[in-house]
Amino acid sequence: MNSDSDLQIAGDILEVPHLLQPDRERPSTVAEFAGLARAVAADRAQWEPLVRYDATTRWYHRLRTGPGYEVWLLSWVPSQGSGPHDHGRSSGVLTVLEGALTERTERGTRVLTAGDQRVFAPGYAHDVVNDTLEPAVSLHIYHPGLTEMPMRPASRLRTAAASPAAPHCEARPATVR
Repeated sequence: MNSDSDLQIAGDILEVPHLLQPDRERPSTVAEFAGLARAVAADRAQWEPLVRYDATTRWYHRLRTGPGYEVWLLSWVPSQGSGPHDHGRSSGVLTVLEGALTERTERGTRVLTAGDQRVFAPGYAHDVVNDTLEPAVSLHIYHPGLTEMPMRPASRLRTAAASPAAPHCEARPATVR
C-alpha cells in the first residue's frame, strides 16, 4: 500500500496558481451585491461622517465605484421622496442605514427600517419617501452603474399606508443585522 498523500503527490494546491480561482473584480450574483451592501452598511466609520442633510433636496454622494457598479449614499429629511421611478437597465440593492423609509410599488406599500434591504431587477418601479419625523439614510448599489432613472406615473403605485406587499421575484426584502 502506497503511503503517499494527495499533497505529497500533487503538491499544495495553493502553490499552483493555474488551479486557483481568479479573484473577481466585482460581485457577480444578487447575493454578492446584497453582501457588499451589508459590508458597507456595517462599516459606519466609512459612511457616517459623509452624511449631510439638505432640506431643499435629497442629498446623495457616490461612495464607491467598481467594475460595472456604483455605491451611493443618500439622506432623506422628513417628507423627502424620490418620486415614482425605475432604474432603467440597472439592478439594485437598497439598504436602509438609519431611520425608516416607505416604499410604494404596484403591489403595495412597505415600511423599511434600519437594516432592511430591497433587491430589484431592471424596470422595477417604486416611490421611496421618508414619511417619518426623523431623518433617514440609505445605501444604494446599482449594477450596471445608474445611467437613467425614468419617472413613472404615480397613479400606478399604491398610496395606502403600510399595507403588506407580497414578495415577488422583482424585489425581495432582506434584513441586515
